Amino acid sequence: MKGTAGIAPTWHLRPATPADADPVAELRAVVLRADLTRLGRYDAGRVRQRLRDGFDPAYTWMIEVGGEFAGCVVLRPEADGDARCLEHFYLDPRLQGGGIGTAVLRGLLGRCDREAARGRLNVLSGSPARRLYERHGFTLESEDAVDVFLVRERGPPPVQPDASRRSTMQKTLS
Repeated sequence: MKGTAGIAPTWHLRPATPADADPVAELRAVVLRADLTRLGRYDAGRVRQRLRDGFDPAYTWMIEVGGEFAGCVVLRPEADGDARCLEHFYLDPRLQGGGIGTAVLRGLLGRCDREAARGRLNVLSGSPARRLYERHGFTLESEDAVDVFLVRERGPPPVQPDASRRSTMQKTLS
C-alpha cells in the first residue's frame, strides 16, 4: 500500500455501508492499541465492540488506497448544528505519515468552513495525532486523564481550486 520514492499512493473516499463496521472495528483495535495500553485501558473486545455499537454509516467515509480498505473517518453534525464532530479517524499504520491523513483532514475542514461550522474532536491523552490536529488549527477545549478535547473555530471559506484539479475527496464531500 505504501507509495514509492516518497510519492503518496492514490486514494479516495467512499460512503460507508453497514458491512464496513467489522473492518473498521479491527482497524480501530490496531490503531488505538499503543495509546490505550499506555493509559492502562486496552481491552481487545471492548475496543471493537464500542465501535460496532456506535457505528453509523450515514456519516462515515471509508478511505481506500488501490481499491483496498485503508481507513475511515466520521464527520457528523452536532445536535446544535453549530459544529461538526470528527470521529473515528483511523488510517492503516503502514500509510501513516505519507500525507493521506493530512489531505483527508484538509478536505473535512474545508467542508466545515463552507458550512460555517466549528470542528470538534477528541484524542487520547499523549496521542501523536494531537499534533496533526493542532497544525490544522485545533486548540485545547478541555482534557482529563484519558481524553483531550479539541475545537477549531470557524474559518473563512477556502479558495476553491480549479475544478479539474480537485481531489476525489473534495468532490465527494462537496
